[in-house]
Amino acid sequence: MGLDFSHGEAHWAYSGFMRFRARLAEHEGFDLRKMQGFDGSRSWDAVTTPIKPLLDHSDCDGELTPEECAQVYPRLREILADWPEDDYDTRAGRELAEAMLECSATGENLEFC
Repeated sequence: MGLDFSHGEAHWAYSGFMRFRARLAEHEGFDLRKMQGFDGSRSWDAVTTPIKPLLDHSDCDGELTPEECAQVYPRLREILADWPEDDYDTRAGRELAEAMLECSATGENLEFC
């Protein structure tokens, strides 16, 4: 069980994907747990990071559009470049970024499944 995507090989347990996104949010300067939809009350309106579509998303279904993938991909790659090479989230995150690049190039949605 866990989270897979329609493209690429990225995979997380649901708890692992939450940890991954919490780390991304921390890198971008905020606490994901304080956000609406994550047991918090802070509005997403004030969040300006390009990875917002990935962070403010269901962890078990839905999709990102090709345009959202094109928006998220570059910043996700930048963040992951700062993380340790041997880290699971780094490796899976790079797989996810490559899937986003593919979706943006082919015009296909990236489905969470």
